[in-house]
Amino acid sequence: MRVGERRDTDVTHEGQRPPAAVLFDALGADYEKAFAHAPAHLSALEWLIERLPPAARTLDVGSGTGRPTAAALVGAGHSVLGVDVSPVMVELAARQVPEAEFRGADIRDVPLDADSLDGVCVFFSLLQMTRAQQSALMRRLALALRPGGHLVLATVPADVEDLEVVFMGRPVRATSFAEDDVIGMAEAAGLTVLSRHSLTFTPDHHAAEPEPHLFLYCRRDETGL
Repeated sequence: MRVGERRDTDVTHEGQRPPAAVLFDALGADYEKAFAHAPAHLSALEWLIERLPPAARTLDVGSGTGRPTAAALVGAGHSVLGVDVSPVMVELAARQVPEAEFRGADIRDVPLDADSLDGVCVFFSLLQMTRAQQSALMRRLALALRPGGHLVLATVPADVEDLEVVFMGRPVRATSFAEDDVIGMAEAAGLTVLSRHSLTFTPDHHAAEPEPHLFLYCRRDETGL
């Protein structure tokens, strides 16, 4: 369950840092080991890469260690901006995928020009935002796509708000939508959901539990928003 960014108002006692930064600084390379070889994630990347134009401009939201997402995109000849709230993740990603650009920031604070991107990846990076924040971000990401551009989204579909769960042995608070409502959020943002894939995945970690995962393959239509 890749947890995404929260704003500075969402803080902990650890130096007033966002909870996602605290969590993923602590997990570091263990997160990559647990998730980097997930078949559904790799399939979603392959689907996106097949549809990108040459030398595409892409955005990886919650870019983690840079692998597999940014590494696969640059390996296919595309430019990548990865954004992650965790300094440890950004440092790992910059070292592992030097061909990409990585920025330590909250994606909601990063300016996104309209019609500027060919592809966007959002892999498990919404789960520490409120529902309103998730919906607002999806609208911004859809607007940043060029008409005809593609977005792949993965999340944990569940009707929960600010629920405390244990993730890879660490407590974390998570918010999400039920599956149909995730699809509704993407469609309300102006995206066409071309297909969906639901599965159960157990991360490669001694403290991990099986997780429901939902992958959406989306397109911004040529008619625009």
